[in-house]
Amino acid sequence: MELRYVKSGDYYIPELSLPEGDFLIGKYGRLHRQYLKEHRPVLFTSLLLSGELYPHLSVINQSCLDRIDLLTRQMADREGVTEALKAADQFEWVRRMNSIQSRAEEIVLNELVYC
Repeated sequence: MELRYVKSGDYYIPELSLPEGDFLIGKYGRLHRQYLKEHRPVLFTSLLLSGELYPHLSVINQSCLDRIDLLTRQMADREGVTEALKAADQFEWVRRMNSIQSRAEEIVLNELVYC
């Protein structure tokens, strides 16, 4: 890694720039960034200075979304939450799906975001 400095008055300031590309960090990327900033400051600073922070947060966000989708489908199949239930009793289907979604998100937060 090569770090360049520019002179500003009497001081040399590191010339930092964001990596090229668009990175969608989303909800889980922002939560992970906050976790790194508060609990793992050395890793946060290292990722930030090397330009790998936003690609890392983008990967975390996408992994969380994929994992939540997978867990939600698996839990719904295991608990018998089907389209037939949705047609028969919509409020029960919504209640169960909200419960499943909350549990899946809690698992993902503990496995991927806060680690």
